[in-house]
Amino acid sequence: MELELATQNLENKNIFGNNSKVDLLVEKDVTVEKQNNFLESTLGKTINTAIDVGLRAVLPDMIEDQVIDVKDVLLKNGLKEGIDVAVKSAIDLGKSALGIITGKFDNLSQAYSAVKKGGIIDGVSETIDNVVESASKNKLISTGTSRLIKKGKNALLDTVTANIEDTFLKEMDSVEKVSKYISNWNNYYNLKDIDGMEKEYGKIKKQMQTMVALDSTISEAKKIENIHNLIKNKGENYVLSKEEEELAQILK
Repeated sequence: MELELATQNLENKNIFGNNSKVDLLVEKDVTVEKQNNFLESTLGKTINTAIDVGLRAVLPDMIEDQVIDVKDVLLKNGLKEGIDVAVKSAIDLGKSALGIITGKFDNLSQAYSAVKKGGIIDGVSETIDNVVESASKNKLISTGTSRLIKKGKNALLDTVTANIEDTFLKEMDSVEKVSKYISNWNNYYNLKDIDGMEKEYGKIKKQMQTMVALDSTISEAKKIENIHNLIKNKGENYVLSKEEEELAQILK
C-alpha cells in the first residue's frame, strides 16, 4: 500500500519528467512465493541436468540416443514430478528445521542450509528408486539397465550434490557482483559521471533478472533505479530536492 501511494504521489507531481511511472528493476517486493518459485525452478533444472550427466556415467556402454531414451522413460514414469516434490519438500522441511518463521530466506547461505537440512538428496534418491522400479516392472527398461542405474545411484547422487553446490555458489557470486555494481554506481554518482552510472546500472539490471530475490539486494537496487531514472529525466540534473529524495527512498 505504501509503495502504491508513493507511486501515485510521484505521478501526480510529475517529478520524473515525461515518464509517468518508474520502471522498477523488480516489479514486486520480495515474497515467499517468489523466492520459492525461483528456488524450485532453479533446483529442478539443476537436478535434471545432474541426472543427465549421471546417467551417461552409469550407462557407459550406451550411445547418446539410448541414454536419452532411458531418461525419457524415467520422465514418463514420474521423474520430473518426483523431483518437484523432493525440492518443495526440502524447502519446507528446511525452513522448519532452521526455524524460519517469516517463510522468507534472508540470504543464500540460509537457503542452501535449508535445502540440505530438508533432505533434498534423500528425496531425489527415493524418486530414482521409484521411477526405475516402475519402469523395470512395466518392462520399459531392461533388467540390466535397471541394475546399472541402481548400482551407480550413489555416483549419480554425488553429481546432483555437486551441481546443487555449484548452483548456489554461482548465485552467491551474482549477489556479490550486484553489490559491487551498486558500489560502482554510487562512486560514479558522486563523480556526476552519467556514462559510468549508465554502465553500472545496466549491469545491475541484467544481473537482477536471473538471481534470487533477497530483501536487502532488492531494496538497494530499487533505490538506484529510482534515482538513476530521476536524474536522467531531469536532464542529468544531480541536484535533488528534499521531496524527490524522500520519494526515492520510499520507493526503494
